[in-house]
Amino acid sequence: METRSPFKSHGGLSRLQGALRYSASGLRIAWNEESAFRQELFVCAILIPVALFVPLEAVHRLLMIGSLVLVLVIELLNSAVEAVVDRVGVERHEMSKRAKDLGSAAVMIALILALATWVTLLWPLLQRSLR
Repeated sequence: METRSPFKSHGGLSRLQGALRYSASGLRIAWNEESAFRQELFVCAILIPVALFVPLEAVHRLLMIGSLVLVLVIELLNSAVEAVVDRVGVERHEMSKRAKDLGSAAVMIALILALATWVTLLWPLLQRSLR
């Protein structure tokens, strides 16, 4: 006997429409409820245009922008983990703390990766401009 979630669609165009609706809802929730997501999105709104105008090869621009998008993706996943943990219970529990701390660590690693990417790719330009 196959157990199937009642929330799963059966595919086709209705699945795509549902996925787009759920994704838009998730982004609205992140914007309205998650200050870290708003802060990171604000940074992206500044840095993505910078990446587009810096005199670098397209693949380097893609790496710079991709590293920022990765931060947003991991922030969304971290927020999802936190929501599930809070749904299970708000009392202090070691496993809840572990889940939240691991999500936070994932965001931190993504931020470090983004910073390292930007510094690595912009450093030679900065050095040339200072000569």
